[in-house]
Amino acid sequence: MRKYVAFLRAINVGGTTIIKMADLRKMFESFGLENVQTYIQTGNIIFESAETSASRLEEQIERQLENASGKPIRVFVRTMKEAAALVKDCPFEPGEGETVHVVILDKKPAKKNIDALIAQQSKADEFAVKGNSSAFNLRRDREASVFSNNFIEKVLGVPGTTRNLTTIKKIAEK
Repeated sequence: MRKYVAFLRAINVGGTTIIKMADLRKMFESFGLENVQTYIQTGNIIFESAETSASRLEEQIERQLENASGKPIRVFVRTMKEAAALVKDCPFEPGEGETVHVVILDKKPAKKNIDALIAQQSKADEFAVKGNSSAFNLRRDREASVFSNNFIEKVLGVPGTTRNLTTIKKIAEK
C-alpha cells in the first residue's frame, strides 16, 4: 500500500462546495481507499491505496466525488514523499508577518507562463516555480498582494490548488 494525500480544490472555501470532513472521509472509504483521514476543513485527505498511479487515482476520485456530491471537484493527488518534497523545495523562509503559499499544479507550466508569473513580483509578492508541478508565493503585504489561486491559474495557464506552507508541513508529518 502506498500513502497519498489528495488536495481538493475549492472545498469549504467561499461557501460554494461544502462537504463535512466526516462525510468526505466516508466517501473516500467507500471508494475502496484505506486508512483515510482528513486534515482541516479545506479538503486535504490522507489515504492508502494499492494503486501506483497518482493520475489514475485523481481521475477515479474526481469521477467518484462527482457521482457522490453531484458537483465536479478537481483533485490533486501526491504521494506523501512528494508532499514532503513541497516543503523541502520551498525557496522561501517567511519573516514576521509574511506568509508562504504552495500552489499544487496539474502539470508543469510553459516557460513563457513561468516568466510571466515571475514578472509579477513586487515588494508585496515574490514568486517561484519549482519542479514539475508546484509554484510558491511569499506574500509580504496582504493588502498590496496580487496573489490568489485564480491569479496563479490564469498566469500559469494550468489548474492548481493552494495551501499555506504550514498546512503542507503538518500533512507531510503524518
